[in-house]
Amino acid sequence: MSNVSAVGTQSFATEKKETVSKKLRWAIVGCGGISETHLGAIKKLPQIEVVAGCDIKPERLKVMKEKWGIEAVYEKWDDMLREIKPDVVDVCTPNGVHCPAVVAAAEAGCHAMTEKPMAMNPAECQKMIDAAKANGKKLAVGFQFRYHPACEMFVRAREAGDIGDILFVKCQALRRRGIPNWGVFGQKELQGGGPMIDIGVHIMESSHYCIGSPQPIAASGNCWTYIGDKPSEVESAWPGWDWKTFTVEDLAVGQIRFENGCIMQVESSFSAHIEHDIFNFTIMGTKGGFNFDTQTLYTDHAGTMLNSKAAFLPTAGFDTLFVAKLKNFADGILTGSPLRAPGEAGLAVQKMIDGIYRSAEAGKEVAID
Repeated sequence: MSNVSAVGTQSFATEKKETVSKKLRWAIVGCGGISETHLGAIKKLPQIEVVAGCDIKPERLKVMKEKWGIEAVYEKWDDMLREIKPDVVDVCTPNGVHCPAVVAAAEAGCHAMTEKPMAMNPAECQKMIDAAKANGKKLAVGFQFRYHPACEMFVRAREAGDIGDILFVKCQALRRRGIPNWGVFGQKELQGGGPMIDIGVHIMESSHYCIGSPQPIAASGNCWTYIGDKPSEVESAWPGWDWKTFTVEDLAVGQIRFENGCIMQVESSFSAHIEHDIFNFTIMGTKGGFNFDTQTLYTDHAGTMLNSKAAFLPTAGFDTLFVAKLKNFADGILTGSPLRAPGEAGLAVQKMIDGIYRSAEAGKEVAID
């Protein structure tokens, strides 16, 4: 994973901007809700043409046809790959299907992007990377938060020397009561885990990118299930989840040690007795610090402790971040510009998540290979 830091410092503002005439023939595998977020972003990217959709559910294929005008729809990706021969396969399935779909795409001669998390475990991530490399294709992971203007602001400050050596990162992706009541998010055998792998992954990947993508070497953590596997009469925004099939954690906490001595602490929950939801990370360095949520840099200057906020940052709506991540991948294919979230970045984050889960099972710190 030592090559991740080489791509991890690329600023969106300095990415290669070239006009290209070719359109990428783009296929979607997994036509559920997140695919529609992708399709909405793709409408803003003239270099992409969606040529096919694939899903095991006929009702989702009907949505692709009637709402999005995608006429070529398939229930099996082998049929789609053979008949359509797309340039790119965009995998938007549940986590357990990411690996086989990406491997099939690469072996069919397609570039591939997969939604987060990259896969169920590091071994699957490595298999995906190997398949893409063996077939000379690009592989990216859908980590949109590293495109957030606040992350870019911090990376520029870090590269300018304003932060110094990074010592500590605290990550929080906490919901007071936010168990998904759709999909298979509560089923460990299909998702690989609960909030840590579903929403913790976002705050971990963006902060890991911000600190320069150091190599993780050890993990410790614990997981607790105490609400999701029981019926609930408490009013919440997302009621009625399937508690009978709930096999993931409600709350997970962990700590990652990196080879450069930096420590990352992570807290992630679907259910926790806290005041309000939190999605934030803070960074402490020898010369400066940062708060993602408030978009504030903390430094000392001319004998004074300063809190510095940007006078202007671009809009960071969900749709804007999806446009940015899809554009980066399309440009990488068409022009050879660097990928902001290559497969190796996904593998590094997966190793951290896997380490926390393994530590929770073992009851002690575990090594990350």
